[in-house]
Amino acid sequence: MTNSTAILGSTGSIGTQAIEVAQMHGIRVTALAANTRVDELVKQARQLRPELLCIADESRYPALKEAAAGLGCRLLAGMDGLCEIAQHQSTELLLNSVVGMVGLLPTLTAIEANKPIALANKETLVAGGALVMKAAAERSLPIYPIDSEHSAIFQCLQGNKRSQLKKIILTASGGPFFGKTKADLKEITVEQALNHPNWSMGNKITIDSATLMNKGLEFIEARWLFDLAPDQIEIVVHRQSVLHSAVVYQDDSVIGQMGVPDMKIPIQYALLYPDRLPCPTKPLSLTDYGTLTFAKPDFDTFDCLTACIRASETGGSAPVVANGANEEAVAAFLARKIPFLRIGELVHSALEKLPVKPLTCYEDVAAADRAAREFVREAIAADA
Repeated sequence: MTNSTAILGSTGSIGTQAIEVAQMHGIRVTALAANTRVDELVKQARQLRPELLCIADESRYPALKEAAAGLGCRLLAGMDGLCEIAQHQSTELLLNSVVGMVGLLPTLTAIEANKPIALANKETLVAGGALVMKAAAERSLPIYPIDSEHSAIFQCLQGNKRSQLKKIILTASGGPFFGKTKADLKEITVEQALNHPNWSMGNKITIDSATLMNKGLEFIEARWLFDLAPDQIEIVVHRQSVLHSAVVYQDDSVIGQMGVPDMKIPIQYALLYPDRLPCPTKPLSLTDYGTLTFAKPDFDTFDCLTACIRASETGGSAPVVANGANEEAVAAFLARKIPFLRIGELVHSALEKLPVKPLTCYEDVAAADRAAREFVREAIAADA
């Protein structure tokens, strides 16, 4: 169990729930960082009195400086500020819940400073999995997954021999458009795509769930977290989001982790590991659900999932390209510049057109990410 944590992405869904868990268990929050929400960040700082406060969007720093006057926090901004928080000496563990590629460099910085990571930032491992896992292994540092699916797998592996693992079953809610065809999805609006059936998340992650890109990113992430081959990962659509994922051992025993769809459970497991204490969530009643269902994904309709599996099998810079292209395309969809189905088309096109390169350092990852984003921006401009 950690005694102190810094939270990157503190005003988002994961960040606010992490604060609730930390307060319940007396974990000191030493630093907070948000992207743009100055007022909410300062409100959190007044309550928690962290040592460091950072706004990632540097244009918001004057507003932060004015709003946080008299709090006694050291104020930071931009990537330099995120990285300073990541290596701060008063912090035992870094909880990284920012959205997007911005999370990779702070994660690497924290590992270099010998800080364990509680990770909710998918892109850290999707884009920089080889770099992150190598750096963590060299320092024998744990990475505690916060995604409900990866946390479930992590929990199911406890007390068993990793060498006897046969495969994992990665569950997916199916998002708001389960059962739809591509023809059904041609006129999907932003509002429809943001209406998730089970989870309350930020806009980008919610769109990723609607396209099943989220599950594709988790597929890549699981490969790195658990050192798996692509054929050791089975994706199953489970609409109720009660079985959060499962592992299959060599004797074909299946061990799964279940609970209500509430992110406070995996957040708390990461912060308190290996302890299990009362959690501020609703207990699971299987009789309330009555029936749990499972189905195969529709890989043809939800081609973002197909793209991620393909990128994972290709390796090198391909996962970075898939992620960067998706981030840019999702932003364009949310801005109502492209239709819903264009997201998957752009991801596939980027993978087809951009060369696959080896990744040996952070700069290689950043270059592949920039290339993917530029490719998508140019494609969208050509569409206009």
